[in-house]
Amino acid sequence: MTKLSVNINKIATLRNSRGGNVPNLLQVAQDIQEFGAEGITIHPRPDERHIRYQDAYDLKPIVTTEYNIEGNPIDKFMQLVLDVKPTQVTLVPDSVDQLTSNAGWDTIKHQSYLQEVIAEFKNAGIRTSIFIDTDLKLIEAAAKTGADRIELYTEEFATQFEKGNKEAVKVYADAAVLAHELGLGINAGHDLSLDNIKFFKQSIPNLAEVSIGHALISESIYLGLQNVVNMYLDRLK
Repeated sequence: MTKLSVNINKIATLRNSRGGNVPNLLQVAQDIQEFGAEGITIHPRPDERHIRYQDAYDLKPIVTTEYNIEGNPIDKFMQLVLDVKPTQVTLVPDSVDQLTSNAGWDTIKHQSYLQEVIAEFKNAGIRTSIFIDTDLKLIEAAAKTGADRIELYTEEFATQFEKGNKEAVKVYADAAVLAHELGLGINAGHDLSLDNIKFFKQSIPNLAEVSIGHALISESIYLGLQNVVNMYLDRLK
């Protein structure tokens, strides 16, 4: 079964909008795990507009499943991850003011940089994953960085699926096959939802984990958080 890691950035956004502690991020993370999710994901950004750096520390004793911290490995982020020592760090090439992730790494251009960063995290016992597009040459280069996994950037799949183009999943399946052959684990995330997650899961071999935030929290407004978490888990079986 593919693991579900719930990104709680949107919970932090809602909390920050009023300046208090409602909703309580730590309680929500605890509840999501009790509802059955196998992981918690956060993506702190330098301006701390949703997840704050302190949240990453505060969540450490709360997350008893898999703890995944995403972000661009600037010095401040790297120090945070090395301090917290989550289960997994997912490297994402976001600019400082980026609204949301919109591209994967160029693992050829940034090969030596990624090798250095990944070596430091792996020496600390932290599993590493690279956010990446489906270009097979980039997948091959990702394997040379020393990363444990890749996370397939799935926005284009989600966009095409909504238009009825289910063939768009083929490039993701091909990327997953190659990644597995190269010894890389396969994660996925971005715009996956209740509408497309079952088809994606059925189409992608050896899919270890999906990280879902915006859609899951949005769907929960209508259907309830506990219900939606279990709806995802059912589709991922």
